Amino acid sequence: MPFELDPTMHPDLAPLAWLIGHWEGAGVVGYPTIESHNFGQEVSVTHDGRPFLRWESQSWLLDEEGNKVRPSGTELGFWRPLPDNEVELLLTHPTGIVEMYAGTTSPAKIELRTDGVMRSPHAKEYNAGHRLYGYVNSNLMWAMDMAAMGQSITSHLSAELKRVG
Repeated sequence: MPFELDPTMHPDLAPLAWLIGHWEGAGVVGYPTIESHNFGQEVSVTHDGRPFLRWESQSWLLDEEGNKVRPSGTELGFWRPLPDNEVELLLTHPTGIVEMYAGTTSPAKIELRTDGVMRSPHAKEYNAGHRLYGYVNSNLMWAMDMAAMGQSITSHLSAELKRVG
């Protein structure tokens, strides 16, 4: 399905417009403190005419045949475009973590690093993240590195999602 600009979109969203839509796909999760697994993911990116995008992501672990095993990560948040190709991503997680990312956009690419991380007293240790998103061959490709559980910034997640619907 080709990408088309939404005429009701706020003009400030132009650098992020390629994110808008419903995405589904799969990826790999791993970290020095956990076993690697395949995961499935659905992402919904919407707008209501104001200059921000709403982000909702759900994922689940997959077995060797690609069947859902159990729910995994969930994120809710907002993308906020800023002048000079800067962007912010605000994310909340049901695990007691809130992240504020800051970064830059270029055509079909977004790179972000955490500017702040807040954790509830009962959340696992998580200190920093680095995310890269790209629009490649009409797909959403993304990768995340993180510093957590006593580890320095290390590869954690990557996925390829296709626009659906």
